Amino acid sequence: MKYIISILIISLPLLFSFRSFEKNESFTTGNLADPDSFPVPSNIPGLLFYIQRDPNSNTIVYELNTDKAGRISDKEPVHTFWIRYPEGGMRKDLNYLQRKFAYGINTKPIGNGNYELRSVAYSKLPLYLRRDVKNQYHVYADIGNRKCILNRVFIRIDGGSFWSPNVLYIELKGIEITTGKIITQRIKPS
Repeated sequence: MKYIISILIISLPLLFSFRSFEKNESFTTGNLADPDSFPVPSNIPGLLFYIQRDPNSNTIVYELNTDKAGRISDKEPVHTFWIRYPEGGMRKDLNYLQRKFAYGINTKPIGNGNYELRSVAYSKLPLYLRRDVKNQYHVYADIGNRKCILNRVFIRIDGGSFWSPNVLYIELKGIEITTGKIITQRIKPS
């Protein structure tokens, strides 16, 4: 009984934050918003990249996790939180289930203050947290077979349920390191 109550306490905030999936409402691609119409996070020191997805404009932000002296946390170099735009832009930390099963990041130090990052939900794509020539941290990824600084991830969801959303594609958007051009790639999850 204690186990069931613990699961309910942990999962209730998650269930309410995604109530449209819990009701199994159907979304059709004709009614879904253009990813470029979503709000862009601003005034976030250390912003690395962000994730947006259907069915609303709530945004998951990944920022550099530093102490008061500006040193990166070796244990947890990336801090992740929500910006709840429909609720006035309120910031809110991810709950346990969101960190462990949906939007969390696993980190592994790879030397010289660099880290390999893997999404808990889609670990096939390695991301790398490294400093550039100006000593600024960025997240790097291969986008369209080009080395890029990752800016945004958009997840197009068309129906399904909370535990099993129908993900049509994951769109990566970043800036190519050598040319400065914006590069976009869509990945169809398997």
